[in-house]
Amino acid sequence: MRLTCPLLFVAFFLLLLPSTEAKKQGKGRGLKGARHKLSRVRGAGRHSRSDTSRLVAPNCAESTESGEVFIDCQERHLNTIPSSQAWSKEPKHLLLARNRIKVLRNRIFTGYEALTSLDLQQNEISLVEEGAFQGLTRLTTLLLQHNRVSTLSEETLIPMPNLRYMRLYDNPWNCQCFMDSLIRMLQVPSNRNLGNHAKCEEPVWLKGQKLKQLEADQLCKELPSSDQGARPSTSPLLPSGIRTKPDATAVCHTYLFPQVRMDCRNKGLTEVPAGIPDDVVQLDLSHNSIRHLKAKEFQGVKNLKFLNLSSNNMEHLDTASLTGLLHLRELDLSNNLLHFVQYGVLEDLYFLSQLKLGGNPWVCDYSIHYMVYWLRLHPAVKYSGLLCRSPPDYTGERVEEYVNNYNRGCPKERPYNRPNTDQTDPEVWNTPMELQAELEEELEPSHLRVPQKYEIFRLS
Repeated sequence: MRLTCPLLFVAFFLLLLPSTEAKKQGKGRGLKGARHKLSRVRGAGRHSRSDTSRLVAPNCAESTESGEVFIDCQERHLNTIPSSQAWSKEPKHLLLARNRIKVLRNRIFTGYEALTSLDLQQNEISLVEEGAFQGLTRLTTLLLQHNRVSTLSEETLIPMPNLRYMRLYDNPWNCQCFMDSLIRMLQVPSNRNLGNHAKCEEPVWLKGQKLKQLEADQLCKELPSSDQGARPSTSPLLPSGIRTKPDATAVCHTYLFPQVRMDCRNKGLTEVPAGIPDDVVQLDLSHNSIRHLKAKEFQGVKNLKFLNLSSNNMEHLDTASLTGLLHLRELDLSNNLLHFVQYGVLEDLYFLSQLKLGGNPWVCDYSIHYMVYWLRLHPAVKYSGLLCRSPPDYTGERVEEYVNNYNRGCPKERPYNRPNTDQTDPEVWNTPMELQAELEEELEPSHLRVPQKYEIFRLS
């Protein structure tokens, strides 16, 4: 027993020894892990150029189109210009529309020297300091419309020698002596795209006058004491009975990138506004109250490719309402009150590729045939929503199916009478020549027809 106890004690000590070493090793591993975690935390503070963007402007989108970097910070509730270090590459286009920026301080665009376009429209800018645009020597486009700027000096624009396109309208311009240099600069013939449509808000006698048309010499002349601080209006007064169309540049918002787009949604318009710029590619007039589309409304908008007229409660389109839209690609007429489209409305749309017609109460009677025949003659046009709403017998039926059934079921009832029996052969029905002949005869009463001197072929 005297020998057994010491042996048991030694064995117990040997059993405890590995666990102690394990604890020491575990502490060592824990210390290394803590150091590793600490280094990761320290490393988290070091951001690359692209990582910083998530901290400075987390909601902005950075993209590249045609080799140029676009920074889209539109409608992000920003009240200042994001740091240029936020982006992985030097941006060429900075979009800051619809934010809450109020002041442009001196050198606020430091780091953005590569910019060629700057969109600041629809903010709350009321002050632009003289050195705000310092360094923007490559800038060609500046959008400041729809803000609260009342004064701006020519010196503010000097740092931008390549400026070719500037919009200043819908600002409360105070057209007094301190605006003399800016107005003279805008009126230089080579600056024909700078400050177009901008109008005076003050003083009262110049309200509504365009900056481009003011007589700059009159701004700094002192008034005689007998005038008591008032001048008669120099603008011609319109008779009260004459109503002018709304001005598109004042009512709608224009965006230049990635293409010239005019947004006129939800503006309470009852007619197409006047003065739509001829370089607009996309025009959105949806969600207004344009019930009647009149002739030649878009005659001057020759570059238009996308036109949205949906949700206007539109009831009628004049024959020449789409005249001049030779390059139109997409037309949206959905969610209106159209029963049919009369003959000739679509004749100028040579390059149309998409037509949206859903949500209209199409009436399946003789008036609807023109739409179907035109679509057959233009098979490249993709269309949707052409369904009969009335009469009840045809509700829900495809309009083209209704027209096919009409042609098959009642061939004798059609105003279709030709002496040549070959042309009445069913095998040639629904060909382009047959469809064009049917369309011409159906839409013109027989007693009004005159002998045709020439044979006209339509090339689709």
